[in-house]
Amino acid sequence: MPDHLTSEERSAHMRRIRKTDTKPEVRVRRTAHAMGFRFQLHRGDLPGTPDLVFPRHRKVILVNGCFWHQHEGCRLARMPKSRLDYWAPKLERNRARDEEARRALGEAGWTVLVIWECWTEDAEALRERVGGFLGG
Repeated sequence: MPDHLTSEERSAHMRRIRKTDTKPEVRVRRTAHAMGFRFQLHRGDLPGTPDLVFPRHRKVILVNGCFWHQHEGCRLARMPKSRLDYWAPKLERNRARDEEARRALGEAGWTVLVIWECWTEDAEALRERVGGFLGG
């Protein structure tokens, strides 16, 4: 996203960013489904509303956007250059909320896999990661 956007253009861009059914999430769903796994989506009754829930296996997959969840060391997770007073605390809250959700899921007996957006670009590696986690 260029740095020369007007405030209105930036707001319009940010409004188009989805919370669910993102491209990385759909890639993970298609991969798991093609491997024969069936799952539920966005269970609001579980901490953090996991993206994919495999009740039979007592496992969940969280698909995290590298920017929004600040994937450490990732090229997609760079901190914005402007309005750091807004972005730094917002992104840190996201990370803290993620950590709390993973902890609560673990305490409730769920096994958690976090898949980062950048990891979904390699279909074969994604298949191995999902298969290794779900035992397929």
